[in-house]
Amino acid sequence: MRVSAHPSCKTGGQFQRVAIGCQRRMVVLRAAEAPNAAVPQVKKDPFAEKTVYNDNFLDKLFIKLYSKKMADQLPGVTVPDKPTYDDFVRISSEIMKGRNSVEQRVVVREVLMSLLPAEAPPVFRKLFPPTQFSAEFNALIASLGFYWLVGESEVKEEDVVVGPNGEVRRQRSVVQIKKCRYLEASGCVGMCVNMCKIPTQTFFTDEFGLPLTMNPNFEDLSCSMIFGQTPPPMTADPAYTQPCFAVQCAIAAAGGSTAAPPPCPKVDTERGKAAPAESA
Repeated sequence: MRVSAHPSCKTGGQFQRVAIGCQRRMVVLRAAEAPNAAVPQVKKDPFAEKTVYNDNFLDKLFIKLYSKKMADQLPGVTVPDKPTYDDFVRISSEIMKGRNSVEQRVVVREVLMSLLPAEAPPVFRKLFPPTQFSAEFNALIASLGFYWLVGESEVKEEDVVVGPNGEVRRQRSVVQIKKCRYLEASGCVGMCVNMCKIPTQTFFTDEFGLPLTMNPNFEDLSCSMIFGQTPPPMTADPAYTQPCFAVQCAIAAAGGSTAAPPPCPKVDTERGKAAPAESA
């Protein structure tokens, strides 16, 4: 007697074969979509797409004020009646001419001090001792008041090193600059370090008594301002060994491509001079 398979059994077998086929096709698709580890990832040029700013009246007022204060420290440098942000960057670049990196930072400090009354630093120290509240409050003020200078930013909560022995505290005192306007406009590692990073860190840490560490990211032009965290010594800072921008900088282009690009010579103008003396 011949026993025929129930129709449902045939249907079940067909369903199983279809399911196996689908699984195989999914495996093939996933393999095709998986990134090829052997293909090197090309770094995006942060200067390829320039950010456009529409400065309002207050922004233009700050640009003119800061440009004027810088020009006051630079004999023969004049400020246009209606200076643009590019004028501001151009005038700040004049500080680098004929001055070593230390002298450049001194000039910027004088510019910052000239923006405030003489009693400002001691008053600030009394109002804002180095506490969590002071760090968080000044981070908020910086995020609101420095848009014209550095572009869009936001305050973030992160672990901040607040003690000499590496004590860490969670606080909302990190200003994350999404793409620094000054760094993008200048296109210079040395200007970032000597015209902005080091003078600003020193100004808050030494003059105001509120530690500040600035960590620029030269890959995407972002930057972190960490209020409440003491900056490292300059020679221990990653920015000290940062190479020039390969595409943006004439010095880097003249040097050609190397496996390990040298640090930007403008960050420490005396670094190259000390080496021959030591080897002599």
